[in-house]
Amino acid sequence: MKPKATILCLLMAAVPFVRVSAQASLEKKWTSDTTLKVPESVYFDAKRNTLYVTNIDGAPWANDGKGSISKLSPDGKITTLNWVEGLSAPKGMAVVGNQLFVADMGTLVIIDIAKGAITKRESIEGALNLNDVTASPNGVVYVSDSKKKTVHTYQNGKATLLLDSANSGLRGPNGLLYMPDGLLVLDNGALYRAGKDNKLTQLAKIAGGTDGIEHVKGGEFVVSCWGGQVFYVDAKSGTVTKMLDTQAEKLQTADIGYDAKKRIVYIPTFFGNKVSAYQLNVK
Repeated sequence: MKPKATILCLLMAAVPFVRVSAQASLEKKWTSDTTLKVPESVYFDAKRNTLYVTNIDGAPWANDGKGSISKLSPDGKITTLNWVEGLSAPKGMAVVGNQLFVADMGTLVIIDIAKGAITKRESIEGALNLNDVTASPNGVVYVSDSKKKTVHTYQNGKATLLLDSANSGLRGPNGLLYMPDGLLVLDNGALYRAGKDNKLTQLAKIAGGTDGIEHVKGGEFVVSCWGGQVFYVDAKSGTVTKMLDTQAEKLQTADIGYDAKKRIVYIPTFFGNKVSAYQLNVK
């Protein structure tokens, strides 16, 4: 008769390994007042302990010069409603050093954070609807164009086409997130990683209207879908957990921001004209 330990090992070997997805939830902390003007994106600047919010203040894709950026404190108080003005339909943002990069129609707007002033407007050749922005630690800026189905890089004053529908199969990219093992792209309701050959590998199928993405730990992310849903996504297993659904309230969940240290998710409500903060709880 075989030893009990051997029998146990044989039994365990016969059972397939099942990865249990993380248990994640969101708990509301605060909601700002409603003086924001169609807020599309939130960026948490950890160095300056400040939230930047892009205000479209008009039609989502109107080149009307009405757009602006607000500053909020981490507890939801609007400290400067019209911090930077003179944009049109500003959306995603990224910080590199003392500069804030903002996607605005066909232009990448560069703002001096200390001065609160626009220093440069870089027209991206052929761009129409620039949407999200992310940056690598060495200062390479990535920006998506949802209408042209492209992703561009910007560095040292030069913009370069990185991905398009022909070389990667993009169908309408929005959210971007730089990761050391490859650029992550939200496109057509799914999360993809762009490889060295510019081909996209699907990591998880999420839902329609994928918008913002933030890294939590390892291969785990928070992803928002514009229509009013926020998900916890485990890219390694492909599992997706819905944490928030505000569709019944007709509140959008656009391009989210994230405080990685405190694990707080900041959600702009677009036509709801406010930002809400949620504590992310992960087991």
